[in-house]
Amino acid sequence: MLLETLPFELPVQTVHLLFGALLGLIFGVAAQISRFCLRRAVAGEEGPDRAAGAVWLTALAFAVGGFAVAQSLGWVALDGHRLLDASVPVLAIVLGGVAFGIGMVLTRGCMSRLTVLSATGNLRALMVVAVFAIVAHATLKGVLAPLRTSLGSVQLDLGIASLAEVPGLSIIVTLLLAVGAGLLARQSSAKPRDLALGAVIGLVAVAGWAGTSVLLVDDFDPLPVQSAAFTLPWSDTLFWVIASSAIPAGFGTGLVGGVLLGAFASAALRGELALQSFETPAQTVRYGAGGALMGVGGVLAGGCTIGAGLSGSAALSLAALLALASIIAGGLLGRALLQPRGAAVSA
Repeated sequence: MLLETLPFELPVQTVHLLFGALLGLIFGVAAQISRFCLRRAVAGEEGPDRAAGAVWLTALAFAVGGFAVAQSLGWVALDGHRLLDASVPVLAIVLGGVAFGIGMVLTRGCMSRLTVLSATGNLRALMVVAVFAIVAHATLKGVLAPLRTSLGSVQLDLGIASLAEVPGLSIIVTLLLAVGAGLLARQSSAKPRDLALGAVIGLVAVAGWAGTSVLLVDDFDPLPVQSAAFTLPWSDTLFWVIASSAIPAGFGTGLVGGVLLGAFASAALRGELALQSFETPAQTVRYGAGGALMGVGGVLAGGCTIGAGLSGSAALSLAALLALASIIAGGLLGRALLQPRGAAVSA
């Protein structure tokens, strides 16, 4: 294991914190430059943005392909992880995914995009992140937890947990995603730079799984296996900020901090820091409602567009793929219902 070869000795919790921060830094820079966001890809103000779709499919292709390679090399081990359980809480995932999708349309951005925007001076995004973190934590451990447990009790046994269990399917899916990304890139203004940054983001998801499941594991001090995500990490970060003297910061908190730092540094160097705020009370209510929907939806769905949509789908988890499909459906539904009623607001 890589942990045993490090030239210094640190508690494994600290190593995971620093590892999360490093991955977050890379993610933050790449996402800030490329404007990486699933909402824009599927439910932009003028319809699906093909350039954004090309970048997102590139990320997913590299995530699926990279995960398959890492798994074949023994660098990833997700045995027992909730994403690889054949019994899937379908009702919670579908309802949560649709709620998240509608929420990201209301706020003009998915949580990864809003986290990046928060670091660049967008106060609308910052408020949404705060609402999202509070509601997500309430759904995980607070007053909304009964809703989570009730909906989560409706399980469906799918027989298999991942499409990767079908021999050769990971390669086929990777190739199909790559072809889809290429076609969208040719039909749009997608920049090669942004496609390359999308590939980097996809590999960040793979690196997260590899580091926390195999490479940086201490058998005497096991920690949760995690990868790039924003629902649980923001909930954990909120809890840590409130009670840091009682609980240590871990991978998720490091990831969030790294994304904020990377996005801020990138925007500063590119001259893109700018304070932005709400224009009307109605806009504030809209964004707050969207943040709340994403908070509860992200928990019910088992992750956001990154946690389930990218990191979870990298393993071709059926639960994650269902969550991703539900988020996309929610985004399309939200745009169909809400877009005609008012002018677009830039995120």
